[in-house]
Amino acid sequence: MKKIVLMMVVMYGLTSAAQDKKAYQLFDKNGKKVNYGKLLKAAEKAQVVLFGEYHNNAVVHWLQLELTKDLAEKKPLILGAEMIEADNQKQLDQYLNGEINQKKLDSTSRLWPNYKTDYKPLVDFAKAKKLPFIATNIPRRFASMVSKKGFEALETLTDEEKSWMAPLPMPYDENLPGYVNMMKMMGDHASPNMPKAQASKDATMAYFIQKNFKENSVFIHYNGSYHSDNFDGICWYLKKYAPEVQILTIATIEQSDLEKIPAEEHNKADYILVIDEDVTKTH
Repeated sequence: MKKIVLMMVVMYGLTSAAQDKKAYQLFDKNGKKVNYGKLLKAAEKAQVVLFGEYHNNAVVHWLQLELTKDLAEKKPLILGAEMIEADNQKQLDQYLNGEINQKKLDSTSRLWPNYKTDYKPLVDFAKAKKLPFIATNIPRRFASMVSKKGFEALETLTDEEKSWMAPLPMPYDENLPGYVNMMKMMGDHASPNMPKAQASKDATMAYFIQKNFKENSVFIHYNGSYHSDNFDGICWYLKKYAPEVQILTIATIEQSDLEKIPAEEHNKADYILVIDEDVTKTH
C-alpha cells in the first residue's frame, strides 16, 4: 500500500511539473538557478542596476516594471533609459512635471515605435512617484556622424550639442570584447568607425548615469543587453567615470530550455534572465 501511495505522489509531481509552464528563469553568473527575491535583494545593495533587455520582448519589459516598483518600496530611485536621447530631457521633464501631455511629448521627442507598450509604463511610474527619469543616450544623429567619420566629427558641434553627450575626447578601447565581436559580426561590411559609434552611446549613457546617481539611492537603467553584457560597454565607461561605483548587471537571453544555460553564457552578467523563445514580441 505504501508503495502505491508513493508511486501516486511521484506521478502527481511529474504531472504538476509538466503543467507548470514558466515564461522565464533567473540564473546567477555561475549558471545557478536563483529566484526573483535574490535579484531584488542584490539590486537594493547596488548604486547602479543595468537592466539589459531585448527591445521587443514582452516579458523583459514586464519584469523591468516589476523590479522598478519593488525597488521603489525599499530605496530612493532614479530611472534612466537608452531609449530616450539626452536632447529630449527638457521635454521629458516637462511631461514628468505635468507641464505637457503625452500627445505633446510624442510630437516633440523622438520616441521609439514601441514606447507606448514598453517604456511609457516606466515613465508613467516615475511621474506618479515623482522620481527622476534621465534621458541617457547620445542623439542618434551624432552617433551616425561617428559611424561615418569617427569621433573627430563630434568636434564640429556647438557647445550646446556637446552637452548632450559624454565629454570629448571620449575614452575608447577597440579591443573591448563587445567592439571586437561587432566587427566580426559585420564581416566584410565592417568599418572601424562602427564600434566607435557604439562606444559613443555607451560612453554617453555611462556619463549621464554617473552624473545623476546619488548616495543611498539606486539608479536603474534600461538598455539593450548588448550595451552591458560581459560587464563591457556601459560598465567599462562607468568604471572610467566613477571607479568606486557599485554596479549590478542583468543580461537577457532567449532559448527553449529554462532549466540551464550554456557555459558560454556564464559570467555574461551578475544575473542572467532566460526567457522562453516563444514569448510574444511587442513589435
